[in-house]
Amino acid sequence: MTIRLVLLLCAFAGAALAHVTPPIILTSDRDAITTLLPGARRHFVHEVRLTEEERETIQLESGWRPEEDFYRFYIGRDEQLQDVGAVAFLTQYTIHGPVRVAVGLAPDGKIKGALVVELSEETYPWVKTAIDSGLLRSFAGRDAHAPFPRAAGGSSMSGFYSDIIAGLVRRAALVYEAGVLKRQRR
Repeated sequence: MTIRLVLLLCAFAGAALAHVTPPIILTSDRDAITTLLPGARRHFVHEVRLTEEERETIQLESGWRPEEDFYRFYIGRDEQLQDVGAVAFLTQYTIHGPVRVAVGLAPDGKIKGALVVELSEETYPWVKTAIDSGLLRSFAGRDAHAPFPRAAGGSSMSGFYSDIIAGLVRRAALVYEAGVLKRQRR
């Protein structure tokens, strides 16, 4: 009886692992940071631990509750050590694999740009359709409170992933606003 159970579990484990696809890395973290922070000559890491009040404020505003212990921002500064912006990396896990984006933020919290950094092989065609239709360019100049457009054209899956990417971009802007900008004003 025990051998049958082990064989059965091995068969199910093999089937489950057969669907795992390797990630596709579209750009390195380093390249994402330098692309999204042009003019930065020095980079510093700034970790943000949100308070319970900040988490609740973000949840009321967006419907998303930040759960990470901390969020890491890569702050770029020019040669005079003036901030030129920050980059955050956020990931959302979907049934088809993770989607990881890099979001560039100006010192005032407006979005400078966004890049899809990593995704699964399965999601690549849907995300590529969204990128090719201008989704990533559409975020530039918006803040966390502006309406975010959906990518034009493509399948419903392309629209689904457009919404995921837009959500990640908004989340980065919300965390930056709550954990960096509002704290600087105090």
